[in-house]
Amino acid sequence: MSRRMLVAGNWKMFTTSGEGAVLIQDLAQRVEEVWDEVEVAVCPPFTGLKAASTVIELDKLTMSLGAQDVHWEAEGAFTGAIAPRMLADLRCDYVIVGHSERREYFGDTNETVNKKVRAVFDAGMVPIMCCGESLATREALETDAFVRAQVMEGAAGLSAEEAAQLVIAYEPIWAIGTGRTPTPESANDVCRSIRATIGAMYGPPAAMAVRVLYGGSVKAENAKMFLSEPDIDGGLVGGAALNADSFADIAKAAL
Repeated sequence: MSRRMLVAGNWKMFTTSGEGAVLIQDLAQRVEEVWDEVEVAVCPPFTGLKAASTVIELDKLTMSLGAQDVHWEAEGAFTGAIAPRMLADLRCDYVIVGHSERREYFGDTNETVNKKVRAVFDAGMVPIMCCGESLATREALETDAFVRAQVMEGAAGLSAEEAAQLVIAYEPIWAIGTGRTPTPESANDVCRSIRATIGAMYGPPAAMAVRVLYGGSVKAENAKMFLSEPDIDGGLVGGAALNADSFADIAKAAL
């Protein structure tokens, strides 16, 4: 099965709504040539989603929109939280869940990540579920077991069809924003293990369809090495996604 490459930019807590709109327009001019073969997504902060959605719609851009987090409840007294239907109303295609920064700073666990994954699907969007190990876990040679547990618990209770649509981003924590990266081969080994885990849970068709991204200091200079690996289906890009030229180069590397 041929899986369409996905390159998603996680803007984190950067850009105002106006800055984000300009970035999308700049990016659109640079990635138009890859749209037929590579899916390009942007994930602005919550405050920038409306402007981003409007630019994508008015300019008729073949670009996907994602949010950076969500609450699992449909609505309620959860001050500061965002419900899945609010994101769906803004025409979000994806929602990032379980990013290591959400786990570290805001208390996300495998259990709450699973609730978010299921809530995102229920609202008609697709989760980009993040997983990845710390440097201590890697040095203890426990990466595979740790990541497999994150996947099994985070992706529990789905249908086979949902599992096939799921996007999983492998982001080794020690590589995020540090400039350090695993070798492409070792990153691919983990991505292959993730795919095998989905296969064990939901069957070979789901394993063949699920897209597994790599994230963690992805930039134009190293993107082609990672995206050429057979079990890596694209990238979840952080800092490099805030520059239209560098992000476009990463998207082109996915060709």
